Amino acid sequence: MKMTDHRIVVSPAVDDAIRRHGEDTYPHECCGALVGREGVTATVPLPNTTEEGPRRRFLVRPSDYRLAESRATELGGELLGFYHSHPDHPARPSQYDLDHAWPTFAYIIVAVAAGRAGDMTVWWLKDDRTSFEEGELHHGDENSDSDTAQALHR
Repeated sequence: MKMTDHRIVVSPAVDDAIRRHGEDTYPHECCGALVGREGVTATVPLPNTTEEGPRRRFLVRPSDYRLAESRATELGGELLGFYHSHPDHPARPSQYDLDHAWPTFAYIIVAVAAGRAGDMTVWWLKDDRTSFEEGELHHGDENSDSDTAQALHR
């Protein structure tokens, strides 16, 4: 899916799920998948199995990617991107994030300091893969379309 308008609207439930995952795994990084069709409707928490130490790195292994795709299909959606936390660091992509990013996916980063989630941002890899472009993260109304955790991806 080609992203031309780098904007995501996140429902309170999706926002809460990402923040809670970051707080629950602090001081380590959390990671997970963003699932939906035209909008992000669910998150799929993934294990952080990096061998470099989960305090400063996360790794999505091929088996985790397959799990995320499988869950997306079960939920009637597709894999739209990933989220992860930055413990005690800003919600901005690192060089490691850039080196491991895939094109077309949205990447949400939540900053977690002293066990409390703070700023949350969204990023897309530029077409030339040299850097990220920051998108717009908007918070929508939980009851706008359904009672399911919902976010719109346009």
